[in-house]
Amino acid sequence: MLIECDPNGDFILDSSELAERFGLSLTDLRRHMRHGSLVSTVEIGTAEHEGTKRVSLRLRNRLWRAVLNDANEVQHEQMTVLRGKSA
Repeated sequence: MLIECDPNGDFILDSSELAERFGLSLTDLRRHMRHGSLVSTVEIGTAEHEGTKRVSLRLRNRLWRAVLNDANEVQHEQMTVLRGKSA
């Protein structure tokens, strides 16, 4: 997956690849984005994780995470289904 960083430091992900990760059509993913039900966070690595970032996207009980190196290249990604959480 290609993840870019714009001049403001915001990450840009390819919508069609993201929809595929969540098992959704592009239309459904965009609908979730418009309604604010797709939530994202970025964590900056410190200490032994210096130079890395972790991008997390949550939709209901599904959580997709990618660890990026200092060039914003995906080093690892994982999809997790959270039990008992559907918020």
